[in-house]
Amino acid sequence: MTTLLALTNISTAYDQVNVLHGVSLDAKEGEITCILGANGAGKSTLIRSILGLTPPNQGQIEFAGASLIGLPTHKIISHGISCIPEGRKVFPKMTIDENLRVGGYQVSSEAVLRRRLAEVYETFPRLKERISQLAGTLSGGEQSMLSIGRGLMSKPKMLILDEPSLGLSPLLVQEEFRIIGDINRSGVTILLVEQNARQTLAISNYGYVLSQGRLEASGSAQELSENPQVQAAYFG
Repeated sequence: MTTLLALTNISTAYDQVNVLHGVSLDAKEGEITCILGANGAGKSTLIRSILGLTPPNQGQIEFAGASLIGLPTHKIISHGISCIPEGRKVFPKMTIDENLRVGGYQVSSEAVLRRRLAEVYETFPRLKERISQLAGTLSGGEQSMLSIGRGLMSKPKMLILDEPSLGLSPLLVQEEFRIIGDINRSGVTILLVEQNARQTLAISNYGYVLSQGRLEASGSAQELSENPQVQAAYFG
């Protein structure tokens, strides 16, 4: 399996205080790779490092064989990475359709844009039913669908999801993870950053455990599920 994303010895600091300490990880093409960690583990900083929002002060990040170090965020996105941020962050005063079109801002052809909109509406029929509704009036679950749909509008090679289950009811969390699995089976590589270890490991191929900015464990989803350290931290 080809490595799509590779981080080598990444250290990232805020105000000269290191948050990530020599983190190395791979995400294989076509797989779901997860990063587990509690609040403050450095998960969001890791995402910001990949996207160039908080550039690392040490190490290398490569995507599809090309270095991302030193690139502005919009260039990194144009390589084929899309991120669904924590808290979904839809544009509340824009309609569902307008939100999705923002996700396809790099598409110059209206025909291509319409085709991608149709694909998103096929994946999320509930959004199609509410096409002209303002995003701010949607339920948490619907906003989550919209956020993921917007991320898919750029036809990414990799979709990064930051805490997608946050704030959702248990039933909606199950639905969310089912959708993530479906997106992966459609050919999109997933980097899933989560606290919900049980559901995450159930759909992931490989995973890493981050604690206080350092990698504490890694292995297949099966191996992590059986790891006593992971069981104690996440499964009580």
